[in-house]
Amino acid sequence: MLSYMLPGSAPEQRIDRVASELAACLPALHRALERRVAREYPHPKPPEGQLALLRFVAQREGATVREAADALLMKPNNVSALVSQLTERGELERRQDAADKRIARLHLTASSRQRIAEVTALEEGYLREALPSLTEGEMDALGSAVHALKSLTRHLHPTAG
Repeated sequence: MLSYMLPGSAPEQRIDRVASELAACLPALHRALERRVAREYPHPKPPEGQLALLRFVAQREGATVREAADALLMKPNNVSALVSQLTERGELERRQDAADKRIARLHLTASSRQRIAEVTALEEGYLREALPSLTEGEMDALGSAVHALKSLTRHLHPTAG
């Protein structure tokens, strides 16, 4: 809790500054990567919700709609609609659970798996290309920041990996 800090105190000002900078920087980084991918990727980019679902299923093959909804902070009926759209386009498969036939497990199709791998490779390539422009100190700070960002994500969204 931050309740022990006095308004305007140095720790509170630092938290305000870091929060503001993160809120501005992270979406800008995401947009920069998206724009580079959009220029070079030969396939149409799915809407953000569909892409988030596909990436989730790539990480958690066999997840249920409920699990996806919880992880993506979405309503199950909205995820179900996305699943229907992606299934119709041949990008996602629903498979019955072996133990409980009422439960559908989500799986990527081979083409979706390939496309996500291609996008991931492009994004990682752009970052690998840009990282050498940083100083050694910036690289060290960024390495520490990745761990801190993962921790921050867990605090904001406890079910996130």
